[in-house]
Amino acid sequence: MKFDDLDARLRVFETAHDHCALPGLFLVARLDGRNFTRLTKEVHQFEAPFDVRFRDLMAETVRHLMQCGFRISYGYCESDEISLLLDPAEDSFGRKLRKYQSILAGEASAKFSLALGHLGVFDCRISQLPRISDVTDYFRWRAEDALRNALNAHCYWKLRAEGQHKVTATKQVSGLSTADKHELLFQRGLNFNDLPAWQKRGFGVYWRQAEREGFNPLTQQTTRTQRRELFTDFELPVREAYTQFVQDFLSE
Repeated sequence: MKFDDLDARLRVFETAHDHCALPGLFLVARLDGRNFTRLTKEVHQFEAPFDVRFRDLMAETVRHLMQCGFRISYGYCESDEISLLLDPAEDSFGRKLRKYQSILAGEASAKFSLALGHLGVFDCRISQLPRISDVTDYFRWRAEDALRNALNAHCYWKLRAEGQHKVTATKQVSGLSTADKHELLFQRGLNFNDLPAWQKRGFGVYWRQAEREGFNPLTQQTTRTQRRELFTDFELPVREAYTQFVQDFLSE
């Protein structure tokens, strides 16, 4: 059989289930680390429950994704999870979702692995959101998830430090109200509200204009220029201010 005939017959099996996002839908990609609990607690033994070194590895990965060929307005990270808000005008690959998912997962896995010096793998899924309110709700949802997970993690590791078995510690934390979890930490010398914002709410990466000083060799004068650069924000706003913060990326 000739190549062209083979190509025509078999390519349909590869592309028959290609799904493309409709124009006008907002796209958010969410990437999750695969087996990162083992990677960070057993293989590399990062500090629990949060480690600045791991945070910086994730930040480096997000910054790479923001520059890997897609127009991405905002990147958000909590723990080993990354959410990326694609520009509404992004139309690479005809908006084929499998392309976005495979490329972003591959880029994240490659960058993180190189930065860590050890294999780290991410998966990726795409949310197709019809309204601006859905986008802001999505990012508020992930920020609330970060807050809940941070509170649980600090309680869990406080109990583990006291010698409790992981099963016992997990059961004790799961049976407590939010107020009781705060009290558990407070009784052990930790005020949850005083923890760094990035631990409680995650952090963001986005583009902004920054003024940079230069030198003009022709005029022998100092110059100032505006440049678009990536900024990593470890002090994200909260509640309604965060809603407006995300909305601003959609109106630029």
